[in-house]
Amino acid sequence: MSGYTFPYLSNRQSTDQVYTEWEISLASAIEDAFSKGHHQLDALVAALNASRVRPKQGGEWTAENFQNLMRELGG
Repeated sequence: MSGYTFPYLSNRQSTDQVYTEWEISLASAIEDAFSKGHHQLDALVAALNASRVRPKQGGEWTAENFQNLMRELGG
């Protein structure tokens, strides 16, 4: 059984998409915020603004641009 891998441990199990460097950085920043207990939207946005990851169009994260991006990436 040494060749068996656990499919649920794959971070790309639901897609064949290749993620951009920016998407990987954003995912890491979100995961870091969650690990620090920032589960509410306002706290998550504040944590993203404290990170080095900026929205694609630049500027600061807001609840609105974060939610719009999540819809875009999820769709």
